Amino acid sequence: MILSRYERMIAKRYLLPGKGEGFIFLVAGISLVAVMLGVAALIIVMSVMNGFRAELFDKIVGLNGHAVVQGYGGRLPDWQSILKETRATPGVTSATPMIEQPLAGIFQGRFEPALVRGMSVADIRDNKTMKAKIIAGNLNSLTPGGGKIAIGSRLAENMGLQVGDTLTVYNPAGRATPFGTVPREVGYQVACIFEVGIYDYDKALVVMPIQDAQTLLLMGDMVSMIEVETVNADKVGQILEPLAAKVAGRAVITDWRQMNSSLFEALAVERVAMFVVLSIIVLVAVFNILSSLIMLVRAKTRDIAILRTMGASRSGLVKIFMTVGVTIGALGTGAGIVLGFAFLAFRQSMVEAIQFVTGQNLWDPSVRFLSDLPAKADPVEITVICVMALLFSFLATLYPAFKAANTDPVQVLRYE
Repeated sequence: MILSRYERMIAKRYLLPGKGEGFIFLVAGISLVAVMLGVAALIIVMSVMNGFRAELFDKIVGLNGHAVVQGYGGRLPDWQSILKETRATPGVTSATPMIEQPLAGIFQGRFEPALVRGMSVADIRDNKTMKAKIIAGNLNSLTPGGGKIAIGSRLAENMGLQVGDTLTVYNPAGRATPFGTVPREVGYQVACIFEVGIYDYDKALVVMPIQDAQTLLLMGDMVSMIEVETVNADKVGQILEPLAAKVAGRAVITDWRQMNSSLFEALAVERVAMFVVLSIIVLVAVFNILSSLIMLVRAKTRDIAILRTMGASRSGLVKIFMTVGVTIGALGTGAGIVLGFAFLAFRQSMVEAIQFVTGQNLWDPSVRFLSDLPAKADPVEITVICVMALLFSFLATLYPAFKAANTDPVQVLRYE
């Protein structure tokens, strides 16, 4: 939309009303602020939702892989041949035997649930998720048969454990004797405390060499599952489809979507719902633009009539008032982008400040799964938000602009 010189001059004057027109300017300013807040709210919430999903995905997949081949009853018979078939499947980048069993930990009379995970020593030391934040100790201290373990930070905190302490792992399914089943209680020295960042894992995870897990669970040379990673997590079902047919009857394949289906589906639904709800804020701001333009047209009816008698075209008046409305929307959108990214940059500090002022815990890891508030800005989504705000602003200008263009100068100036 190209404006002539006089059209630009008039549009600029209407954006900055003169004496006696402060109320119109106030309404336009409120409209600008409303658009800014709406755009900022959308950017902040959608970025946090994206960050929440990405952080959960990275950490859950970092611990569990893209899929697992599980044996029935917690035992995977003939796992060596299944491991060979898995590694030979096109698209599979790694396949690792693993043991996982929910048990319990005991320390100084305190009893806590524990998720025991047995992995090869090489996999433990190379695991990026566990290596990312070591609270105390060293993963390299774990050796096969060494009787040492690594535990989550929340479990250590709840039980008062430190590096060097001995955690007793309780296995109710012990050896059968003439007097019944005798549970097994085996003590392991804590060699490392790590923080995954997902509360449910940090409060229960106990990692040990796979040989020690086999001894604890009386599994001999067996494992309970094979962890699988592929070239594309989103296509893991298609990649492992041929393998599923081969292991049918011996094992079942569960991918990351199935393991966390309720969580990721809830996030997807919440994400759409939040986008729709917060878009209403932008829509309300646009109605403010509409009302301010209608007031401006009514206040400038005499000026518009004079412009029409001086030769101003209808299209010129339409462009003037469209420019005024779209400018308010564009300035509000730009300010909203700046405010949104400023909030995201200092989001954790702001959460902590609000918690300090209100005395309320706004980010409880036991409820939110993650230790910190994540964020991940998506350029496509931000572009959609900005285009939507500008489109709404443009649509809001149509009625006032055409109303101004249809002003009859004869009727307005008849008694002047």
